[in-house]
Amino acid sequence: MMESQQEPKVTIPPLIPLEYSNRVMLKTILECGDDQIGLFGKTVVVGGWVKSSKEVKREPVAAALKPPTAAEAFPPSPGPKELSCVEVVQSRIPFFKKIIRVFGVSSDSYPGVREKFEPVPKPPPPPPPPSKFFLQINDGSSISSLMVVIDSAIVPVSAGHVLPTGACILAQGVLEKSSSHGKQTIELKVEKILHIGTVEPDTYPLSRKRLPLDSLRDYPHIRPRTTTVASITRIRDTLDFAAHTFFHNHGFLHVQVPIITTIDSEGFSEKFQVTTSKKWGLGSGSDADVRHETVKAEQHIEARDKSKLGTGVKPEVKEDFFGRQSYLSVSGRLHLESYACALGNVYSFGPRFRAEKTGSIKQVAEMWVVEVEIAFSQLEDSMKCAEDCFKFLCKWILDHCPQDMKFVTKRIDKTIVHRLEYMMSISYERISYREAVDILRKVTDKTFETKLRWGVPLTAEHLSYLADDHYKRPVIIYDYPKAVKPFYVRLNDDGKTVAAFDMVVPKMGTVITGSQSEERLDMLSARMKEFDLSRDQYEWYQDLRKHGTVKHSGFRLGFDLMVLLMTGLTDVRDVVPFPRTHGKANN
Repeated sequence: MMESQQEPKVTIPPLIPLEYSNRVMLKTILECGDDQIGLFGKTVVVGGWVKSSKEVKREPVAAALKPPTAAEAFPPSPGPKELSCVEVVQSRIPFFKKIIRVFGVSSDSYPGVREKFEPVPKPPPPPPPPSKFFLQINDGSSISSLMVVIDSAIVPVSAGHVLPTGACILAQGVLEKSSSHGKQTIELKVEKILHIGTVEPDTYPLSRKRLPLDSLRDYPHIRPRTTTVASITRIRDTLDFAAHTFFHNHGFLHVQVPIITTIDSEGFSEKFQVTTSKKWGLGSGSDADVRHETVKAEQHIEARDKSKLGTGVKPEVKEDFFGRQSYLSVSGRLHLESYACALGNVYSFGPRFRAEKTGSIKQVAEMWVVEVEIAFSQLEDSMKCAEDCFKFLCKWILDHCPQDMKFVTKRIDKTIVHRLEYMMSISYERISYREAVDILRKVTDKTFETKLRWGVPLTAEHLSYLADDHYKRPVIIYDYPKAVKPFYVRLNDDGKTVAAFDMVVPKMGTVITGSQSEERLDMLSARMKEFDLSRDQYEWYQDLRKHGTVKHSGFRLGFDLMVLLMTGLTDVRDVVPFPRTHGKANN
């Protein structure tokens, strides 16, 4: 006896409306794969912005095109018809009208006749034939867009006013099998329009197709509606979650460090000074009455100059909001140390600021970083943690952003997925600064712009050669000369180098920098003296060495640079939502 064949069971994916907006995300409709067939017939509410639109008019069937009947083709000849006296008189009215005009008599003298002579008003034009509107809408949850079909015979829509690109729509309808022969297999047949947000097509920046990224930078408030920037934003969000996940999984506590600080954490960067003083030129008249805190960019590359950082406090500074010179933070690691020396392993995630007037495509004034501090650890521990974190982030993006990475591979960098997979699976090269210099000195087939000698920082050109050309993999360079690293980095036994490292990634450059902090009070004091730093200003930092000092190390991961790496782009301004650069901070 043959077993009866059973039809494959159709899985119906859940279409749960969002809790706070009572609509279904398009991602749940468009990215459920073969299970889309189970959605046919479901009534949903969706919303989004129009990516493209088209109107198709349905021509009415003309009655003249119908085949005539025999009676219509050959009508019988009409017989004679008797006319009444009234009909005879009415038929002669045009003749009487001409006689009146000949004699120059105004028709106003005969209102009855005027009324008879006035033309009969034309009937109103027939309503336009019904149309179908085909809209591709996207709500930012997916690479794909949903086809929305509006039949004006069912849902009234002003004829000739197709919802143009950029308009917003919220509609209720039924999901059906797509009637088109495109890539999509599902569409929404609208039953009710709940909201329409109009747009001005003449001024809408995205009316033109495929604006280049450098043009989109002029519209940071509008560019998230493009497919590319929306994809970058979703990758950025996933990377954000991945970073927190890694550190939570390894027992780290998240600590928020201040954005406004009174110390110079590095001594090598130009800083933004925070002040409420009118001395900095807030204008005249009504502008002079401004009471909001303002930020003034002040050049502080000469951070070691006593005339700038000296122990004295200028009179005008005493009257300022904080009573002393304050800056936007360049690094939060010093503050993070105080919590590491009490809670163990901690990390921070936030913006850091540099007032460098640089044209670098990998630097803007405000950049987000992940900073880590590990108690009871040394340089080797931080290097291992940094490498593990980097590999974890690469894997997380590939596992959780398949559609976006597919788009990035197609549109931006065809090799990006392969590179990330490669960097996940290999071990990273570790070399000392001295070894790096020796390798670069032996290069004969390339001339570097900056002359290389021991004791100077390695330039981006040097680092690129090591990672891209020599090793062809990420490289961790450690034990730098003490003159090129901050004062708080632990001095090595040779007295010339410090326990610091940089992780250099092919096609990107330095993504992670780290170090072991100086836990010895005498050594720290000596280093501060070398940098001409105020003892009073760093008294709290020295206290950590006086009261229960411990070896500790950490690192700083450039979050924006990681997004740049994951997307295959080259300019950090394209992955920062609202980039701030020298001379440009419009919104």
